[in-house]
Amino acid sequence: MIQERLKELRAQMQERGIDIYIVPTSDFHQSEYVGEYFKARKYMTGFTGSAGTAVITKEEAGLWTDGRYFIQAEKQLEGSTVKLFKMGEEGVPKVEEYVKDHLTEGSCIGFDGRVMDAKSGEKYAKMAEEKKAALYVKEDLVGNIWKDRPQLPANKVWILEDAYAGRSMADKIADVRTQMQKEGADIHILSSLYDIAWLLNLRGGDIDHVPVFLSFVSIEKEQILLFVNPQILDKEVQDYLEKNHVTIRPYEDIYTYAQNLQKVKVLISAEETNYRIAECIREHAEVLEGENPSLMLKAVKNETELKNTREAHLKDAVAVTKFMYWLKTNIGKVEISEISASDYLEERRKEQEHYLDLSFDTISAYGPHGAMMHYSATKESNAVLKPEGFLLVDSGGHYLEGTTDITRTFALGALTDEEKQHFTAVCRSNMNLANAKFLYGCCGINLDILARGPLWDLGIDYRCGTGHGVGHILNVHEGPNGFRWKIVPERNDSGKLEEGMITTDEPGVYIEGKYGIRTENELICVKDEKNEYGQFMRFENITYVPIDLDAILPEEMSAKERRELNEYHQMVYEKVSPYLREEEREWLKTYTRPI
Repeated sequence: MIQERLKELRAQMQERGIDIYIVPTSDFHQSEYVGEYFKARKYMTGFTGSAGTAVITKEEAGLWTDGRYFIQAEKQLEGSTVKLFKMGEEGVPKVEEYVKDHLTEGSCIGFDGRVMDAKSGEKYAKMAEEKKAALYVKEDLVGNIWKDRPQLPANKVWILEDAYAGRSMADKIADVRTQMQKEGADIHILSSLYDIAWLLNLRGGDIDHVPVFLSFVSIEKEQILLFVNPQILDKEVQDYLEKNHVTIRPYEDIYTYAQNLQKVKVLISAEETNYRIAECIREHAEVLEGENPSLMLKAVKNETELKNTREAHLKDAVAVTKFMYWLKTNIGKVEISEISASDYLEERRKEQEHYLDLSFDTISAYGPHGAMMHYSATKESNAVLKPEGFLLVDSGGHYLEGTTDITRTFALGALTDEEKQHFTAVCRSNMNLANAKFLYGCCGINLDILARGPLWDLGIDYRCGTGHGVGHILNVHEGPNGFRWKIVPERNDSGKLEEGMITTDEPGVYIEGKYGIRTENELICVKDEKNEYGQFMRFENITYVPIDLDAILPEEMSAKERRELNEYHQMVYEKVSPYLREEEREWLKTYTRPI
């Protein structure tokens, strides 16, 4: 099937004189996760992971993806003729390097200009110019051969009230306009769906588990334009927008609007605005490339968001702790599979007041499946759990109060010494970072060694960042904060850690063919003391679920590490126990006991 699709695409390429065709994983807004309509890269390669780029030439098809997906991609690409390029590995060219190496004088690079970000598009345009080659970006070739393509989503939009958002749309827009003035911009075109939803205090449902809606926004000095399918706005939302002086225009009109801008300075984020919009602006206006002002404004949570997020995490902790109790007391007695375990956890979340949705598809991975960082159980792969080994569950929920992301690895029975050693090392890694004290001005790159240290001491590592920022009833992965040992520009997660930022702490061990271990909490960055050395910062841990003591080797931990784990478990018991039944409470007392 994949080979047939590649053949059809190559026929389209030949008709148009295209030698290299690039298919990124993207929508018109450079979203991390995309709706079914936009899964062109999946359609062309069969790889279902959330990140990757396909490049098709006349002779070869390649897929580039990162370390989270190496194992999964190898399995899914088998027999497809699509070659896997493991990003970041020694000797593996970057996508741009590969394209440049295969581009000859007079040849042609093609891609759909609406799904390529402006920054990358500019690189390919320059590359083509240097090689005296052409650029073909006006057509979606995958769309031409994808006969049963899903429709563009069109789900209803709803208002996030100020009691949950913490600040009004008017206040947020005033802040953005202040920043525009500093940048010397007359107009700011906003393409990021997360930033649009945050700015307007609106939420939607156009991407699974990401409550956003397809739209563009243009902020001018006197007016705001919202380019959107008007059918998704009910009267209440329309009245709300009108009251806030927002003019509604059809979604696809953004390109005509951009083309008609005359002699003005337009601020865009080149990483989040598509290439076609940027090129339309450049016809008669000046492009200012910079950060979206809303990026930092939404990353630093306000007091209402922080207070509400703590409440969301308490609700989530009750759900996950009840799940842990059920799992640990029923394993080996009743049949439990990866999917039935995931379903049970989702039901516990649904019981919580103001629950909205999962914040991403739950990863419920038993044994060897846990080694695939973004494993997704299917009917074919759905493993039945045995009273041995590990079950890794990475999950989260959206509540009116906020968004959660938590991973716990559960011991289901007998474990090897190696499994316990690795589990204990991951626990130490998690606690080391959670208890960090550091001077203001640090980025996640300064602190990442605290998490990786115990694993590096064992000569092992994990092929991903240690943590990411978390959106507020938005995308579960948010920049510019994160923890990573080296700068990866496209991830945009090496920003300075500011008071009010929320970042995950999720070190892990992944042994292919054997097991995976991850322990993930969320941390709020808060101020500590200030003295002659400067402002010290620390983290507040807001995830309240036990770390499975059945897999811990206390003798592998220092006295300080044992004390930190005991203090964490004491907090878990105090916060969660009032919401549990008597038998659950007694069980929790055992699983939060001092070691």
